[in-house]
Amino acid sequence: MSEEEIKDEVVATPEAPVETPVVAEEAAAPAATETPAPAVETPKVPEKKRDIFAEIAGGEEEQIRIHKAKKSKNVITGIVHIVATFNNTLVSVTDLNGNSIGWSSAGKMGFKGSRKSTAYAAQVVSQDACRQAMSHGLKDVEVRVKGPGSGRESAVRAVQGLGLNITAIKDVTPIPHNGCRPKKARRV
Repeated sequence: MSEEEIKDEVVATPEAPVETPVVAEEAAAPAATETPAPAVETPKVPEKKRDIFAEIAGGEEEQIRIHKAKKSKNVITGIVHIVATFNNTLVSVTDLNGNSIGWSSAGKMGFKGSRKSTAYAAQVVSQDACRQAMSHGLKDVEVRVKGPGSGRESAVRAVQGLGLNITAIKDVTPIPHNGCRPKKARRV
């Protein structure tokens, strides 16, 4: 067989253990001339490497996720905690045990002063925090909103807009039941 026919057989069936000894026998027969032996052996090794990389490239999403699984937490359900105060909006995403997956705040996103308390800032903050969490595999969330700020509704809408499935929305703003004595009256 000629070198071209051997190359065609190797390319057609890259994982053929039966043909490997045939190539070795023919490579040993023309051992007197040294040029054919390297020509036959060198294409074999890159072909196998290319096939391995082709297999990896073929299953990009599955194998990339396997590589990222070492650092990612692979959390499917979680809780989005939204704290909307008069001056700022904080969003943290946790798993069901309370371990943080992602977080963001209006100051972290570059808003300063009175713009931190706006509804748009709350929307941007919740999108950032949820994208961090979605990189860990988050799909279903429960939303807990705390505080009287203007970003309450827009933050929840932004979570829904990203494609996360919202299972429940709870208001967990602390309300005193006549527990502590109030401050003395302010005199003006």
